[in-house]
Amino acid sequence: MNTRFTQNKTILKLVDQIPKNKQYSDIVDAEGNQYVDLVQEGGGVLGIALVGYTYILEKAGIRFISLAGTSAGAINTIMMAGLGRLEDTKSEKILDILNRQNLFDLVDGHSSIKKIINKAIKKEKGLIWSLIWSAGRIFRTMKQKLGLNPGSYFEAWITKELSQNSIHTLKDLIELRKILPNGLRNVEDGGDITDIDPKLAIISSDITTHTKAKFPKMAKLYWSNPDIISPAKLVRASMSIPFFFEPYQVSNIPNVGVFNDSNWNEFAGYSGPVPPKVKFVDGGMLSNFPINVFHRKDGGIPRMPTFGVRLSTYREKYSKTDSFLRLNSAMINTMRQIHDYDFLLKNKDYKHLICRINADEKFNWLDFNMSEEDKIKLFNLGAEKAIEFLKKFDWIAYKKIRAEN
Repeated sequence: MNTRFTQNKTILKLVDQIPKNKQYSDIVDAEGNQYVDLVQEGGGVLGIALVGYTYILEKAGIRFISLAGTSAGAINTIMMAGLGRLEDTKSEKILDILNRQNLFDLVDGHSSIKKIINKAIKKEKGLIWSLIWSAGRIFRTMKQKLGLNPGSYFEAWITKELSQNSIHTLKDLIELRKILPNGLRNVEDGGDITDIDPKLAIISSDITTHTKAKFPKMAKLYWSNPDIISPAKLVRASMSIPFFFEPYQVSNIPNVGVFNDSNWNEFAGYSGPVPPKVKFVDGGMLSNFPINVFHRKDGGIPRMPTFGVRLSTYREKYSKTDSFLRLNSAMINTMRQIHDYDFLLKNKDYKHLICRINADEKFNWLDFNMSEEDKIKLFNLGAEKAIEFLKKFDWIAYKKIRAEN
C-alpha cells in the first residue's frame, strides 16, 4: 500500500506546509487547478524522488500540460502522460505501480550477473571472487549482447501498466492527451483556452546516426507506422544505460538505403543513407535534463512556466580525476550534462524554475535492490525539495524577468 509513502509523518507535515492560494500560472481550469509544463531529469532509481516532487505539486493544485524527461525522468513522464487525463492526479497511481513491482526484477540478466551487480552496488564482500568466477559469462554477454541485462522485463512492465489504463498504442496516448480540461482559461484576461497543444518529449541517444532522438516527434524516422507501437518502446530506448542494459535496437527502418531522406534531414539533420537498423542507448548520454525542449524562441512571456526537477548535484562540486575510473566518470558526466547546462547558462531565468533534489548525494542511482526504508526516504526527499521550491517560486516576478530579457 502506498500509505507507507503518503501517510508517514514527514509527508503529512509537508502537505500542511503547502502554500495556500498562491499563483503558479496564468492557466487554470474549472476546478481551480493551475497548469505548468514539466521536465524531469534522469537518474535510475533516484526517480522515486521525482514521484515525491510531483505528489506535492499535485497536492498544491498543480497539473501538467507538456511533459518531458530522460531515462528515469522518461519513466515518470510516460506514467504521468498515460495514467489519466490532464486534470487527473497521477503520483499516487505511480506509487501503487512501484509498490507492486520488485525493481530488482528489472535487472533481468543471468542470475550470476544479478548477484555481482547487487554485490557491487551494496559493496559486499566477495565481489572480486564473484567477478573472477563469472568472468567468462560476463565477457561473452558483453561481446554478444553489448549489455549485461536485456531490458525486456522493463519494456514488458511498462507495456502492461499502460495497457491496464487503456493505453495500448502511441495513438491511444496522443488521443488521450488531446482532451483538454473543462473550463480551461487564462486568468489574466478571462479568455477560454482552446489553443493549447500538450506536448510530450522523451529523449534517447541514437548511436547509429549520432542523433538526439525526441519521441514521439521523431518516431516516424524509426517505425513505418508509429501510431501502433507501444509507448513503452520509447521509454525503453531512453533508459538503455550503456553496458548495464543492452542497447535498444529497432530494425526495418523505413526508407532504408535512401540518401538525403527529407524526414531525416528535417528532424535529425542526417543526410547519409538510412540504416537498416538503429541502436539506442540512454538519452542521458546526450541530454539528461532536456529543459530547453519547451522553450519559447519568440521572446514572448509564457502563459505558464516550465518547471524542471533535477536529481543530481552536477556543477555544485568538482570531479576528482586522479585515477582511471574517476577520469572516465568525469568525462562521461561532462558529456551527459554540458548540452543542457549550456542552455541554462544562456537562459539564466530558468534558475527560478528548477528544483534541485540532489538525490545522488546519499543514494546510489543503480540500486535496483534498494530497501523499502530508502525508497521512502527518497520519496520524502523529493517532497521536501518540492515544498522548498513552491515557497520560493514567484510567478509574477518571473514574468517580469522574462519581459525584461
